[in-house]
Amino acid sequence: MTEVLKAQGYCINRKKVQRLMHEMGLEAIYPKKNLSQPGQPEVKFPYLMNGLKIDRPNKAWCADITYIPLKEGFGYCVAVMDWWSRCVLAWRVSNSMDVSFCLEALEESFSKGKPEVFNTDQGSQFTSTLFVETLLRKQIRVSWDGRGRALDNVFIERLWRSLKYEDVYLRGYKELTEAREGIAKYFDFYNRDRPHQALRNQTPMIMHFGKRGE
Repeated sequence: MTEVLKAQGYCINRKKVQRLMHEMGLEAIYPKKNLSQPGQPEVKFPYLMNGLKIDRPNKAWCADITYIPLKEGFGYCVAVMDWWSRCVLAWRVSNSMDVSFCLEALEESFSKGKPEVFNTDQGSQFTSTLFVETLLRKQIRVSWDGRGRALDNVFIERLWRSLKYEDVYLRGYKELTEAREGIAKYFDFYNRDRPHQALRNQTPMIMHFGKRGE
């Protein structure tokens, strides 16, 4: 940006450009650091998705957390998604990385079914005793990604890319309440109206429930 402005005849240096961009709330769009702080679980669970035949809804679910940039600071979004249909079954937005908002999303997702396998990364929220025991009590097989292997949970990584580039970066949410309202509208659109080539151009809602939804 400094070089572009200089080429247009402005006398400006890099520090001034940084200051002005900060004052205007402008920043480059680029991947931030991995949010998943590794937990220290007493029991380790293997990655079960390799070779698993997933040919119907509720065979396997996955969950992940991503950051939501705000005018001042960040919010955090967790989503629970069906691996086969790509349907977002539940989600929450929080201003902290506490496990409670992940548990709320998990409990809501159970109102729509139950998977055989539940896959997450090894972040502290998902390896916590509360989260793991909630899955085990329902006789769900726990699957964890390998360390540093984002592609082990590839479909929810694609969800985050869609959310960021089709909504969050375009709208520039200022506050958490505004972000929560906007993300609710986006996930409704994503589930009900956005066709996927991988789903034979059907929507996640139709693939998961057999209907578009209300």
